Amino acid sequence: MLSYQSKRDVILALFSVMVLITSCATISEFDQYSYTQATSLKVDALNVMSNATDNFYLHQADVAQIRTELSKIYEYEKNKPKNEVTTKMWNILIDSTGSSFGGFLTRWQKETKLDTAFINESKILVGASFDQVSELESGKIKASSIVN
Repeated sequence: MLSYQSKRDVILALFSVMVLITSCATISEFDQYSYTQATSLKVDALNVMSNATDNFYLHQADVAQIRTELSKIYEYEKNKPKNEVTTKMWNILIDSTGSSFGGFLTRWQKETKLDTAFINESKILVGASFDQVSELESGKIKASSIVN
């Protein structure tokens, strides 16, 4: 079984590879809504994670709300043309069986409370994953640039 550090390195490497692949592939245009949602959801996710030292069930409504918001942006992204890489990045973030945000929430629910050190390390990983989604979006060509 991989250590937490190894899992974190693997996930960050996957995100980096996806970003590199997109630099050579045709991808969707920049979308301000997508960028805004990625940055906003990062803040919400990290705030929810900060509560994981408490009993999960005290924050169940907050967790349900952010899961809903993540599902909405995932649906939005997966239905945009030429947006497969971004969709895969969101899928890694929300996967409840993975080592990113979705997996963190699943573990918190299963264990009901999490250790502060684990939470802090997880926040670094999850924050970096959200940053990579945002960086990918902000690096896309803006439609106005294409017309000129």
